[in-house]
Amino acid sequence: MADPEATVDGFQVILALKGAVAVASVLLVLSLVALRAGKVRLHGQINLVFFLAVMATLVGFEVVVRMLQPGIYDWIRQDPHLLTRLRIHLCFAIPSALLLPIMLYTGFGKKSAHRKLAVLFGILWTGTAITGIFGLPHG
Repeated sequence: MADPEATVDGFQVILALKGAVAVASVLLVLSLVALRAGKVRLHGQINLVFFLAVMATLVGFEVVVRMLQPGIYDWIRQDPHLLTRLRIHLCFAIPSALLLPIMLYTGFGKKSAHRKLAVLFGILWTGTAITGIFGLPHG
């Protein structure tokens, strides 16, 4: 059985991650609103903030937290139902995180590729947000 303190911390980390995904999703929507309004530069600036926020969250929560408490998510792995929900979430979250730097790169000059990848990224991010916010337990 997982350490009860790690379980509480794991719930808190997941709740914080849900908040971060919600904030990042708002940034993404604002970016699309700016683009729709013809403010391409603002769109890019918001996307840069989105990218930095997501990467900081990934490094801060996923890497550092796991280094400090390696067993923090053991309680999820021990429950087959929760593990399935986590795996579904990761099917969206990992590809969207890997696509982020490519999106940033193509946004600086490869507009045709950027637009095509944006559709894929939008699908992946929507899946990340829905499965992360509504699919993972936080308490």
